[in-house]
Amino acid sequence: MNRLIGKRVLITGASAGIGEACARAFAAQGAHLLLSARRVERVQELGADLADHYGVEVHTAALDVTDSGAVTAYVDGLRTEDLLPDILVNNAGKAKGLDKFHEGSLEDFEDMIDTNVKGLLYMSRAILPHMVSKDAGHVIHIGSIAGRWVYPKGAVYNATKFAVWALNEGMNIDLAGTSVRVSSVDPGLTETEFSEVRFHGDSERAEKVYSDTKPLLAEDIADAVIYVANTPEHVDIINLVIMPTVQRHAMVLHRGE
Repeated sequence: MNRLIGKRVLITGASAGIGEACARAFAAQGAHLLLSARRVERVQELGADLADHYGVEVHTAALDVTDSGAVTAYVDGLRTEDLLPDILVNNAGKAKGLDKFHEGSLEDFEDMIDTNVKGLLYMSRAILPHMVSKDAGHVIHIGSIAGRWVYPKGAVYNATKFAVWALNEGMNIDLAGTSVRVSSVDPGLTETEFSEVRFHGDSERAEKVYSDTKPLLAEDIADAVIYVANTPEHVDIINLVIMPTVQRHAMVLHRGE
């Protein structure tokens, strides 16, 4: 059963990767979209394509989730225009650098914390009161298996995703007694722009992350998000962990034959 037709879905970081794949998947289900990203030209192009292909309503916006004032203004504008979402997908996130903690860049640390933790906080805090007010809604965080298992040279990225894990659980507890649901979809190795961003644009190094193995694709994560979002309202999937078959743990990945 498709329970997503006519629902309005807000997706952050929708310009590429998992965010873009989620936008396409929700549009295919007949959901209306609110797409935001810093690279607004890309979401505008995506939005026009999805509106034309699926006949859904799409609104796009330039938004940096690390700017609390911009997030507040954006959500206030949605409220004024009667465009508040039924579903929020907190997708915006990044990894920067892969270094031993004591050799890492403070700028990279701050960038990850600002995006992965503060950005999620700002969006959730702005949207959730409206969902509570109408006693309906669903927040879906894109977490990571890095929020379950720490791996070498990833301490701060791990910490941000452990924070998402804790926030997901804490929001659920605080929303007990309401019909508002909160979920986290936690992927393992997924081939997107993720590694290129992590390695500051070094595409050759990024390609090696996925070489000689079969990672997940952004579309696989979008399928999982659709499954979580489409469950009946009395069902709350708290965490969904998804890994490629070649991976069974953050530190166990099969390569080659």
